[in-house]
Amino acid sequence: MNTPPDIAVKICGLSTPETVTAAVEVGASHIGFLFFEKSPRYVTPPQAASLRALLPPTVSAVALLVDADDALVDNIVSEVRPDLLQCHGQETPDRITALKARTGLPVMKVISVADAADVASARVYEQVADLLLFDAKPPKSMANALPGGNALSFDWSLIANVAHTLPWMLSGGLTPDNVANAIAQTGARMVDVSSGVEDAPGKKNSALIRAFVKAAKSAVR
Repeated sequence: MNTPPDIAVKICGLSTPETVTAAVEVGASHIGFLFFEKSPRYVTPPQAASLRALLPPTVSAVALLVDADDALVDNIVSEVRPDLLQCHGQETPDRITALKARTGLPVMKVISVADAADVASARVYEQVADLLLFDAKPPKSMANALPGGNALSFDWSLIANVAHTLPWMLSGGLTPDNVANAIAQTGARMVDVSSGVEDAPGKKNSALIRAFVKAAKSAVR
């Protein structure tokens, strides 16, 4: 019998050496650094560069961008040396293509999901992006909503039986308590968490990080 592939786990919005070290030690595959000033998880390129230095070659550094201009992108790439760009704004397919050409890096495009039409909208990125990430779309009634990290989930059945030509990651409201169920329902092989391992917005909890990674990797697929 073939052994199922290991679950990849991205911990996003890290800002301290302690939480980065905890994520690495427990087996996270990706560490996300957030370059969006309105977020409580924001880090500057110099801060992210010092944290990125803690990552072994087996762990990917992800730069999370929200409609970033070329100057910011160039600064991040130069200082942080990320392995992957995550676009979490309104970036068009043309912008994704331009970012890849400018940086030489792979790009993951975030698809905000509330209904089946949102899932279908991912198709326009399949020829230009390298990965997709499905996250919960905040409702219009939600005041001060961020592009992500709002502790919201979406109906996982919307992506459970959808075939995509790109690898994809599941995000949105995941916690140590529900990640195994999310993996079982969707068939996800990659999961992403931010608010689900925090004591407060931007305040990561190392024990919750360890619990999340262990729960994800022990999930029955």
